[in-house]
Amino acid sequence: MLDWLKTNAAKARETLTTEVAKFKNRTFMEAVANACALISAADGEISAAEKHKMAGFINNSPELKVFNISDVIKVFNDACGKFEFDFQIGQAEALKNIGKIKGKDGEARLLVRVACAIGASDGDFDEKERAACRLICLELGLSPADFEL
Repeated sequence: MLDWLKTNAAKARETLTTEVAKFKNRTFMEAVANACALISAADGEISAAEKHKMAGFINNSPELKVFNISDVIKVFNDACGKFEFDFQIGQAEALKNIGKIKGKDGEARLLVRVACAIGASDGDFDEKERAACRLICLELGLSPADFEL
């Protein structure tokens, strides 16, 4: 999937943007923002640089432009605060919010693809980020293998 994202980044972004627009609702937005926080915290802590980078990604992401950006950043920052208080609590809360779209196959699959794109946004989709994406898959009842994780 990483090779596909690198090779077809513009096309993938356009497709994700179109697909995200189909699911423009608060529950999906909160799941995406919590996935962003989970990916940011994948190494065990969220540095100020990571928060800044992820906020910049959210702010400039064509996939997320269908949402009110201040709402997305607020949900993301709230989720990050939970990770900063306690990693396990943050992870549990993020997965709980992500799990709210379980059973909605189109939304769930799109969320995993967006999470993978976020993980790969810095050009390095490392093992910890891939593991976070696998957790998202499991929370949503999806097979990580379907996303080459």
